[in-house]
Order: sequence, then structure tokens, then C-alpha cells
Amino acid sequence: MRGVRLPRLPRPLPRLPRTTRSRRRAVQALMLGAVLALTPATWMHLTAQDRLRTTADVPAQDVAVVFGAGLWKGRPTPYLAHRLDTAAELYRTGKVRVLLVTGDNSRTEYDEPGAMRRYLADRGVPDDRVVSDYAGFDTWDSCVRAKKIFGVDRAVLVTQDFHIKRAVALCGAAGVESYGVGVGEPHDATWYYGTTRELAAAGKAALDAALRPDPRFLGEREHGVTKALAAPDAGH
Repeated sequence: MRGVRLPRLPRPLPRLPRTTRSRRRAVQALMLGAVLALTPATWMHLTAQDRLRTTADVPAQDVAVVFGAGLWKGRPTPYLAHRLDTAAELYRTGKVRVLLVTGDNSRTEYDEPGAMRRYLADRGVPDDRVVSDYAGFDTWDSCVRAKKIFGVDRAVLVTQDFHIKRAVALCGAAGVESYGVGVGEPHDATWYYGTTRELAAAGKAALDAALRPDPRFLGEREHGVTKALAAPDAGH
């Protein structure tokens, strides 16, 4: 009859393998999938595990790279503020001489490096000791630009503890020899989200390290880090 809809029949459930050989192949496929999924995270762990330090025991370097972590109403988010507090401590204690703040400034109304710079100035870091990278759109871009645009060969990296291994591994692939200082956070919803996100980000990180694509924006060589290091130290 027209206008009468027949009820949808439920979709049949997928059939389980019936033979021993088929079941064995299915298990092997699942195991292979699990290994492939965990391989990027294992690579990051093995690459970075000997390069992680605290603010107290990290070897002194000329430059610290501080990765962006978002703004809220024009000011650093709590996670970004904690990274900047750690970077300011590294500067005050003489562990580093210059801070390279790298973040997103793809829109005129969103200036992440500018907000980071102002936050550091409020905490006593001289403006001539802070260099801004306005095209650090992700971790790989920040690492490549630190090397190719700002001429950074060695650095201390500052980010949250769940992100620090990826940062160290990617900067190593980009040619920056680094030590990582991971900022600890309470294990709240944001921390668990960030930790879970790292599992997905590990795959992209492995591809970036293998393929080494150019950043979204590379641009011309900048001499801000070189000039900052050449300026006389004002003392801490």
C-alpha cells in the first residue's frame, strides 16, 4: 500500500570467524593494529626519556622555547601561565638567557606570543630577553621555525608534562638538541583530556618526524635570538 512504511529490519551482526585459522588471523590483525597504534608513542618515549629534567637540574642553555597553550579573553590560559611561570624561573635562576615564545597570531584579534610576552614582563623578565615567534601554529611548526628561522640549535623546552616528550622528540627531528622541562598539573579533566589527546597526536608527530614537511608559514630568517644573546646581560 502507498504511504505505508515498513519497519526497518535490524542489521545483522558481523559474523565471528568460524575456523581456528580465521580466529587466529583475526587475533593477529588486532594485535598488529594495537602495535601500530602504540608505535608512535613508544618512539616518543624512547627518544625523550633521557632528555627530561626539572627546573633545578636542567643543564644551562642559551635559549628556552615556550610553547603556546591558548588565550582566554586575551590573557594566557592557566596552563600557558604555568609554562610562562616556569620559563621566568629558568631565566631568573640563570638557566637560560633568552626566552623564545612561540604561538598563534593568525588573526589580528588573537596574539598569543604578544600575550605571553606581556605576562613575562609583568613577572620581571626584561623585554629584550624575550623573542616572539608569531607562526608557531603547532609543535612541529614551532620546532622547525626555532631551527630554521631563529637559528636555535640547542634549547630548553617548556610545556606541560603530558606534552613534553612529543616536544622533545619533534625538536630533535627538526635539528634542535633539547632538554625538556615538563610542568606538572593537577590530574583534573583538562589534564586527562590533554593526556588522551597526546595518544592521537603521537601518530601525526611520527609522520612529521619521518616526512619533515615545511611549516604552514616559514618566512625569512629572523635575528631576534641572535641579537638578544649578543646584548649584555643585565643580571638576574
